[in-house]
Amino acid sequence: MRSFVAVLLMLAFAAPARAEGERAGEFDYWVLSLSWSPNWCALEGRARGSEQCEEDFGWVVHGLWPQYERGWPSYCPTSARAPSRAQTAAQADLFGAGGAAWYQWKKHGVCSGLAADDYYRLAREAFAQVAHPEVLDKLDRSVKLPAEVIEQAFLEANPDWSPDTVTITCEQGYIQEARICFTRDLTPRPCAPDTARDCTMQGALFEPIR
Repeated sequence: MRSFVAVLLMLAFAAPARAEGERAGEFDYWVLSLSWSPNWCALEGRARGSEQCEEDFGWVVHGLWPQYERGWPSYCPTSARAPSRAQTAAQADLFGAGGAAWYQWKKHGVCSGLAADDYYRLAREAFAQVAHPEVLDKLDRSVKLPAEVIEQAFLEANPDWSPDTVTITCEQGYIQEARICFTRDLTPRPCAPDTARDCTMQGALFEPIR
């Protein structure tokens, strides 16, 4: 029989809870995940031949994710009609590619309780609320920097945010995403602990817009 201490340790180090097939529209807050396009293209986009890497994008929407205070829903059953190809193609300026907009609807948008057009409209509204640090757009060469510098740049550009409103993630040595938390009515709020996990790299790569 497992000891009580062992069980407690297993629970303490368990992965953040998530679910699949939960009820659409039942969630606590939003996470707006922004991807720095030049870094994503350097990591995988160009190898895929992604159309996103043919454009001079900076921050693009990775997704607008319904979130629980612990965990998140995905692939929820919904009666909402799937977006047409024309609808998703119209989101390429926001998501980087129409295919990315489709995938985000299929996995996360279906959990929003919204029609596809309303989900995409809300993603645009959330994106428009974020002041992007202009200094990052002006870089003319690759740099290595502490990930916390990116977070601080967002906080300076958005002074009404608390430090836990935005979290920066890394992947394979690159700055990956800025994740910003909003209430359901798009008021900035602190992220829950399972989302507020900042990258601590001191020399994370950041590619310029080319």
